[in-house]
Amino acid sequence: MLHGMRRPISNPPNPWHEAHVEWLGPRPDVELEVYEIESRSILSKNDSPDIPFTYSLNPYQGCYHGCAYCYARPSHQRLGHGAGTDFERKLMVKTNAAELLRETFGRRSWTGEAIVFSGNTDCYQPLEASYQLTRRCLEACLEFRNPIAIITKGGVIQRDIALLGQLARAAGAEVFVTIPFLDEEVRRGLEPYASPIARRFETLRLLREEGVATGISLSPIIPGLNDSDVPTLLEQAREAGASRAFMSLLRLPGEVKDVFFERIREGLHPKRVEKITHALMEMRGGQLYDPRFGQRRSGQGKRWQLIEQMFEVHCSRLGLNKQRVAEQPAPKHFARPKRQLALFD
Repeated sequence: MLHGMRRPISNPPNPWHEAHVEWLGPRPDVELEVYEIESRSILSKNDSPDIPFTYSLNPYQGCYHGCAYCYARPSHQRLGHGAGTDFERKLMVKTNAAELLRETFGRRSWTGEAIVFSGNTDCYQPLEASYQLTRRCLEACLEFRNPIAIITKGGVIQRDIALLGQLARAAGAEVFVTIPFLDEEVRRGLEPYASPIARRFETLRLLREEGVATGISLSPIIPGLNDSDVPTLLEQAREAGASRAFMSLLRLPGEVKDVFFERIREGLHPKRVEKITHALMEMRGGQLYDPRFGQRRSGQGKRWQLIEQMFEVHCSRLGLNKQRVAEQPAPKHFARPKRQLALFD
């Protein structure tokens, strides 16, 4: 079904290539290409002080959601593709993801640390509906009672709510749903193939009813566009059962800047674009992006401080984030099935 869907959009040149093609006529339609690959490993170990987790798992590379602001776009260039259209329509599927995860769980060195799904691209993008790689990995986590966390904006997650409930009870599971906008028109412009806003709040409600801890990600904060949405988004998330929330400032590494501003100019009045640009530079010390650790996900100056204060005040008012990540005891439920233990005898 997905192979018939097309969408024209520019593809910034890959800086790793010595030459690229400029289209002299109308841009061609872009058809989805799916590449099935066997990966050598499935867990990525994080060494960034900005990220509050150690291990992440991404069954897919590239993302069909097509979010204009996605900081992961440049990672596609290391595969020989572009950060624009290619990132959205040349998708890699790691067909052996679940098998590799089970191999990892079988090693003596693995002690059951929490695994975060979607550290780079969304594990519940539309391809998951047919490939079920995320589901198979979650089933492995349930079998070994390994705790997990998920960050997603994909509607396919609703298929796995019962499974996530089992995981929450057996090992520990938490799901953050990314909802940065209140306006559905803005959402369609910047997140064209992600699930609608109402469906994401519905996901929070359904997960909470199943006993899964939930939170909302307000990322990215785009000053001049969605910073005023923060109080209402937090309120609606709390009503849907969320207990935690976090946010981060818009990141525009590499060619993400080109994709983002192309999309934003297509859908907004030029003065609004100018307002966003000036506000972002004000928060980044005169630049559009600051790649330094400790600075990438947040801003500086009075305007950013006001956004942070607004976020904290409303989280406190709503009872969000009462228990910080560092304060939560790490689950100690990891256990290999008996047939796995027999291998060590």
